[in-house]
Amino acid sequence: MRALWRRLPVIVRAVLTGSLLTTAGTIPWALLASANQLFWTSVPWAVPLTVLYLWLYWRYLGGAGWPKSTAEARRMNLRAHALSSAVWGAALLAGVLGLVAVVLLLRVLSRLVTLPQQQLPDFSQFPFLTVFCLLLTGAAVAGIVEEASFRGYMQGPIERRHGPVVAIAVMGTVFGLAHFTHREVTMIMMPYYVAAAAVYGALAYLTNSILPGVVLHAGGNALLGVFDLLAQGPTGFEVPLSPAPLIWETGADAAFWVSGVLFMIMTAVAVWAYSALASVARPQLRATEGG
Repeated sequence: MRALWRRLPVIVRAVLTGSLLTTAGTIPWALLASANQLFWTSVPWAVPLTVLYLWLYWRYLGGAGWPKSTAEARRMNLRAHALSSAVWGAALLAGVLGLVAVVLLLRVLSRLVTLPQQQLPDFSQFPFLTVFCLLLTGAAVAGIVEEASFRGYMQGPIERRHGPVVAIAVMGTVFGLAHFTHREVTMIMMPYYVAAAAVYGALAYLTNSILPGVVLHAGGNALLGVFDLLAQGPTGFEVPLSPAPLIWETGADAAFWVSGVLFMIMTAVAVWAYSALASVARPQLRATEGG
């Protein structure tokens, strides 16, 4: 079986491994969260169990546990390398600007096509503390598991064999398709998911670390999902509760052109920030490779 596995193309092995790790990281959380909504709902008991599982998940992917023969390969694929404060600052700035550009892209798309509305469960019957803790934990699970599996174990091997462009393109496509587990997601949402994956994927490539992506991914999910949900109720992605009409119906108004111009400006600024990140991170990458 090991010989057969090694005969598979790197892209196939990386996609299969990353997809398996995504499932292994999210299914336990989904089961625990569902059970917490059925039993003893006054206490968010699923949270500490999930935290323990995530800790074990992270440690194993980082090289701990059996078998020792794969420890170094697991550590390399996770690519959770420590970064200097300068690289951290440049990476967080670039990532935030990139994510703002992605949100603006979605605003433009919402005027071109009808985006699906995400149907979230009705949490009104559960205590506020339980809902708040479960949603924050869900954001952490998404940040840790998806960065480790997609930007680490999936993108890394493809990147080393075929380069960053192919790696990010393949990873981004699979990342988008993985969200089709949500019934409301359609192909219309693929540009959004591919663009978001490119933001995180470029961070991982330029810093050789998924840590900035973990922070931004979890933080972004918390801000856009948790606090928006608690303040306004269920919404569809970052789409307003009452989306503006499509330009094909009413014509391109000032709001559409402003969104388009802001998207192009923010994209240019984000590209500059990623270029600056590359300059800051390059010396540390050389030192790491030399060591």
